[in-house]
Amino acid sequence: MALTCNIDARGKRTRLISGILQLIVAVCVAALWAWPTGFRLAWIIASALAIGGAFTVFEARAGWCVLRAMGMKTRI
Repeated sequence: MALTCNIDARGKRTRLISGILQLIVAVCVAALWAWPTGFRLAWIIASALAIGGAFTVFEARAGWCVLRAMGMKTRI
């Protein structure tokens, strides 16, 4: 499946900012909660945030939105 551009510059900017914020929150969760406690749920949450943030940054760089590719309409 080819990744054809389906978002404009505003959508790319929004996804990039959102992805970077998710990555920052993932690092904070890992550093402040998961690492000191070793709690498994904390590591799962930090990992999910990191994976989601990385995918959102990928969407911004590729100009492609998975929701729009599946036919859903997004505001941005």
